[in-house]
Amino acid sequence: MQSFQIGKNEAGQRFDKYLKKLLSEASGSFIYKMLRKKNITLNGKKANGSEKLNVQDEVTLFFSEETFAKFASPMKRISLETSVSNYPYKPLDIVYEDADILIINKPAGMLSQKAKPDDISANEYIIGYLLRSHSITAKELATFRPSICNRLDYNTSGLLIAGKSLKGLQEMAEQLNSRDIEKHYRCLVKGWIQKPQMIDGWLLKEEKDNRVQISTTKLPGGKYIRTSYTPLACYQKKSSSRGDGRLKKIGKKDMDGDMDNFTLLDVHLITGRSHQIRAHLASVGHPIVGDGKYGDKKTNDFFARRFHICGQMLQAYLLRLNDGREFEAPATAEFERVLGRI
Repeated sequence: MQSFQIGKNEAGQRFDKYLKKLLSEASGSFIYKMLRKKNITLNGKKANGSEKLNVQDEVTLFFSEETFAKFASPMKRISLETSVSNYPYKPLDIVYEDADILIINKPAGMLSQKAKPDDISANEYIIGYLLRSHSITAKELATFRPSICNRLDYNTSGLLIAGKSLKGLQEMAEQLNSRDIEKHYRCLVKGWIQKPQMIDGWLLKEEKDNRVQISTTKLPGGKYIRTSYTPLACYQKKSSSRGDGRLKKIGKKDMDGDMDNFTLLDVHLITGRSHQIRAHLASVGHPIVGDGKYGDKKTNDFFARRFHICGQMLQAYLLRLNDGREFEAPATAEFERVLGRI
């Protein structure tokens, strides 16, 4: 016999939908047969599956261990067989947490979600944290799995939102889909940008080499993109006796068109597509410093040599929710190294 108590993340749904998650390897006809024969009960009574579940409802399965193991969801089998200590653990930079959502500052070099079954991503680290902080139990993972709501590229650092509860997941997904959440990035790009701009285009993902193509006209299979950016500061590369060069913060009157110029931008990501900011800015002549895929090699070599920058200077640093709450991540070590020495 197995017994499960309904928590807040299972409440509100139909009983049969819950059972299909719990017994994902079983057919619908098998589940309804077990209900008719009272091998599955709700609060000790016969049920037909159409009942709406409430918090603290008791679900009982009069199954042998072998039968349950045969029909239980893979996640349920894992949760019963694996201790909390076996889940991946990594200290997380937590920016905000409440009962429904968690916001972390993801480092560059961490996947947001799995690309392959054996990958470990921010999702797995978040679940490991929630298990250890007793925000969720291994048993509950059978019917509800906390998950990130937005995504960042592997080499992009910054703010990731995760839904701890079903309510949190649904509310954040709704705000992201309706673009009610403002997402801002800081980045350092090649070139001098004098004023705020809004650029539109079409993005086509090339799956084979994980690149995207940008066009100002509609592409077959392409997706519409819109990117807005505002210059925060401009810098100019000056020569030095060692040949390394240095950066100097400048104003408009100091601008020398023959020098290498760079601009620190605040980018408002209006549509969120894969590689959008990196490829879109590169397509208009302003590649991001340190970007090995869409960037400028000469620029990247200079910043690697002078400032030891080995990754892209791009960070998702600000989130503004539709209720006015605002969350900000501090500048990364790479930004501190560059801007702190100017």
